[in-house]
Amino acid sequence: MTKKILILSASPRKNGNSDTLCEEFLKGAKEAGHDVEKIFLKDKKINVCLGCGLCTNNDYNGCSQKDDMEEILDKMIAADVIVMATPVYFYTMNAQLKTLIDRTCAKYTKIKNKEFYLIATAADENKQALDRTFDGIRGFLDCLDGAVEKKCIYAPGVWHKGEIKDSPSLKEAYEAGLNA
Repeated sequence: MTKKILILSASPRKNGNSDTLCEEFLKGAKEAGHDVEKIFLKDKKINVCLGCGLCTNNDYNGCSQKDDMEEILDKMIAADVIVMATPVYFYTMNAQLKTLIDRTCAKYTKIKNKEFYLIATAADENKQALDRTFDGIRGFLDCLDGAVEKKCIYAPGVWHKGEIKDSPSLKEAYEAGLNA
C-alpha cells in the first residue's frame, strides 16, 4: 500500500547530519513506492506562537499568523507517516522543530492516526543522551489521537557536518524508509 510520507527536517544546515538521515529515509521510502515529500524547515517562514488564543476560539479554524505554517500543518494532516528529524542542542530538540510543534496548536486535533519516525543526531557519543530529545517529541505525540511511534533513529557522536557518513544510522534511516 502506498503511503503519503512527510519528512520534516529541522536541521539548520542543508545536508547536515540530521538532514542527511532524512535523505536516506526518503530514498528508502521512494524505493518502496511511497509518495514522499521533505520539508526543510529552515527554508520556511514559521513564526513563534503568540499565545493569542484565536486558534482555540470555536468559531475560528486556524491561526492569526500568516506564514508557511498553515501549508505545513495541512500536509501533516494529510500524511499517513510523519518523520521528525532534529539535531540535539543542549540535550533537546532544536528551536526549529519546537517552533513547528508549538504552532500545530491551531489544528493539532486533526493530526490523527499517524505513524511517526523520529530522528536525532548529537555530538554526545552516549546513545541514551538522545532520549531526552525523543521524550520531548513524545510529549507532542501524546497529544495526538492515534499517534503511533514506529521507530527512533539514534545518531550519537556526530557534530560537524559530514560526520554522519560513517554512522550505521545511515543504513538504519534508509531501511526505515524502505519499510515504512
